[in-house]
Amino acid sequence: MKRTLFRLAATVAATLALVTVSTAPSQAAVPDRKGWVLYNAPGAGTVASGTWPAATTVIPLAPAGRYQVVFPGQAAAGGVVHVTAINTVPHWCQVEAWGVSAADEIVILRCYKAGGFLDPTSFSAFFTSSSGLGAFGPYGYAFSSATGTVLNQYNSSGAANTVTPGPVGQYFVKFPGLVTGGPLDGSLQATAVNSGTGARCKIAKWSSTAAGQDVLVYCFNAAGAFMNTAFTVTYQYKVSLYGASIPPKYFGYVLNMPPVGPPTTNFNSIAGLSANTIVSAGAGLSLVTFPRIGFTPNTVQVTAYGPTPDFCGLNTFWGNFGPGPDIVVRDVNCFTSAGAPSSNGFLVSASSIL
Repeated sequence: MKRTLFRLAATVAATLALVTVSTAPSQAAVPDRKGWVLYNAPGAGTVASGTWPAATTVIPLAPAGRYQVVFPGQAAAGGVVHVTAINTVPHWCQVEAWGVSAADEIVILRCYKAGGFLDPTSFSAFFTSSSGLGAFGPYGYAFSSATGTVLNQYNSSGAANTVTPGPVGQYFVKFPGLVTGGPLDGSLQATAVNSGTGARCKIAKWSSTAAGQDVLVYCFNAAGAFMNTAFTVTYQYKVSLYGASIPPKYFGYVLNMPPVGPPTTNFNSIAGLSANTIVSAGAGLSLVTFPRIGFTPNTVQVTAYGPTPDFCGLNTFWGNFGPGPDIVVRDVNCFTSAGAPSSNGFLVSASSIL
């Protein structure tokens, strides 16, 4: 049975034609498909150490600050996309749309500087799509509309994730069946999906209960006011950000509240709990080290944590250094809506293909 494979806004219609492909990927070990890219805006090219598949391409679109990412051979139904801006100047990136073209997964991104103006920047982007019950640990994601309708989702327990809208810009997400022991376990990423205006989403708080994971997502406009927007959110517990383990053998995550969160929110697949470190590197800057998991190609994603409209990204590309090798993130940077450095909380997740 054929299926139409683009959820693209009118602004994207001129860029990509609607296409169809036959049947979705078979249900197997998670994930069905995945891809990530590290893009160097000044150099206008991808960075091999942070890109998989290797042939992934990025095409700048008009107006400047929009990008088309092509993950070759990774076409899949549904899924989620996350993206992190990389710039020493305050920027964030969001998703405009994604879908498939023949065998490829196509993602359209929008990147903004503080104030809400589209602006070119480097970034790290990530896509995954899952089905079946093959995840190695509690893992799930959801793509929600601005009204709280779950447009697609995955839950490793087989349960259905739900999104309940609250006051403007506030969404209560439940991942039932993803039971971890509590009271606060694992890690999350959240990304705004909006094709018309600057939007940011973050994790305001969450709790790990006897029934699963309860997550509060906050979304804001460029000025820092609450706004309703579509978004993606992913939960992981002792698995990679794409839901698999062994492979990858090398992955980790850590919560900065600040300071660093409880041991159950600081996991390293090689070194165990509490092995990842966060050190202040100046106003709004945090040096994060993931020991012994720096095997490429790998990806790093960051999302802000807490109730304020502050946002976070990366100052520069992460590195893979030393005999470990270690992933060194120099640095996570966080800002107020006006672009001032902020000692905001954040969640950072790193995953390798190996």
